[in-house]
Amino acid sequence: MGTVSRGAAWSCMLGIGSGLIVAPAHSRAPEPPPVWHDDVTSRLEVLALLQTLNANLLSHASATLTLEQWCGAHHLAPDAKIVAERVLGEDKPLPADGRTQLGIGPDEPVRYRRVQLACGEHVLSEADNWYVPSRLTEAMNEALDTTDTPFGKVVQSLHFRRQTLTAELLWSPLPQGWESGAPLPAAQGAALSIPHHVLQHRAVLFDQANRPFSLVVESYTSQVLAFTPPSR
Repeated sequence: MGTVSRGAAWSCMLGIGSGLIVAPAHSRAPEPPPVWHDDVTSRLEVLALLQTLNANLLSHASATLTLEQWCGAHHLAPDAKIVAERVLGEDKPLPADGRTQLGIGPDEPVRYRRVQLACGEHVLSEADNWYVPSRLTEAMNEALDTTDTPFGKVVQSLHFRRQTLTAELLWSPLPQGWESGAPLPAAQGAALSIPHHVLQHRAVLFDQANRPFSLVVESYTSQVLAFTPPSR
């Protein structure tokens, strides 16, 4: 999918948007979703749902609110509220093209943050965020180092804009060309095997001076499908 630009209000895993709750930092173990049977009907339903969620995320101002609405519409939890949980003790190297996308040299320090967004017991998305501390204020860096405040809220005064680089399905329940007559998978009579990550967005944040300061990779999990299949 081509490059898609979004304004400063466009916020995904960075924790911008009304109704966001910050919970104590710990990692949730995802629960197995209800069984989607390995048949053509279920595969069609899953594909339609993933495409719908992807379109909703790209077309709404806040992915936090979009996930909250998704949670409520599909009854994933008694209280459809998104909880942001910072994951501590993990680190990931900057992607190979990250320094180019952030417009920095090989020696420029970069810091890393990881956040999970959950509805009830279901972790719906995981975000990896690499940011350039020299392009933030001292107060911002201190808040990011010492608190669980969502990244987007910390840097809100930068009046940043978001540029979505890619938005892609990481897995499709149907083979390429199925709509043109490619053979469909035979019904197995068992549970449909769905990978942990099913959808991924990648974006860069720019400040008012048009300097990139954050690269985020947002990975949505199979838990977005943790409800009773409609065909059941």
